[in-house]
Amino acid sequence: MLCHFIEPYFRAGRLTVVPRRRPARLAVLDFLAAHFEPGRQYTERQVDEILLRFHPDYCALRRYMVEEELMDRRNGMYWRAGGTFELD
Repeated sequence: MLCHFIEPYFRAGRLTVVPRRRPARLAVLDFLAAHFEPGRQYTERQVDEILLRFHPDYCALRRYMVEEELMDRRNGMYWRAGGTFELD
């Protein structure tokens, strides 16, 4: 579910524009990071497939997520490294 802060950047569940302002971009990236399971490793292709559900420029989203330390990578594998987590 989208929070009111990032809702203007989405239409019908798709990201229409990547925010330029860092606080808004971080909020969008945090929302996207929630679609990756903590502790699970993903291939680059799997990351791209998940991000493509939201925006055609999945490469930029992946790069932003790594730069902002929401995702990490090594030897072609990616994993969630940060972001907001739901506690049970």
